[in-house]
Amino acid sequence: MSKPITFVTGNAKKLEEVILILGSDFPKQIVNKKLDLPELQGELNEISIGKAKEAHRQVMGPVIVEDTALCFNSLKGLPGPYVKWFLEKMGPEGLHKMLHGFEDKSAQAVCTFAYHPGGEKDEVILFQGRTDGTIVSPRGPRDFGWDPCFQPNGFDLTYAEMPKEEKNKISHRYKALDLLKKYFTKSEI
Repeated sequence: MSKPITFVTGNAKKLEEVILILGSDFPKQIVNKKLDLPELQGELNEISIGKAKEAHRQVMGPVIVEDTALCFNSLKGLPGPYVKWFLEKMGPEGLHKMLHGFEDKSAQAVCTFAYHPGGEKDEVILFQGRTDGTIVSPRGPRDFGWDPCFQPNGFDLTYAEMPKEEKNKISHRYKALDLLKKYFTKSEI
């Protein structure tokens, strides 16, 4: 049996969502480990690749890391990969208020899963999902990041207001995991 893939996260909600989306038919065993990875700066792909390489260095086996960004179009993509820090300091209300004075409230939720296969010479493979939406005044439960202020296009509910099953069919994380799942399903054949 092949080595399990270590999903590097300390976020129990994120782990729960990933396992739910991947489903019971995912061909690899996923285990998780909380590591203190450096918070890198740069563009989305650079950050994801750097985190995956560092996670591999610490785990010495196959790893997956995830990076999520919330990109406001009127702010040319900011806060982007730094949304975690903005959210921590300002909360969902503050994210919404950042766009006060801007007519364009559109945004893109971006999720990047970076997979390092575990070999010393292996390259990192990226799986990225994007969902377009609008930044709105926060609505719904406050237990999962910026979900209360992101309303995906075509819906009247924020991510936070949606039932998990509905969110998990359209979210940026779902789209990235779907690509990852297809990659592993294809490589199992």
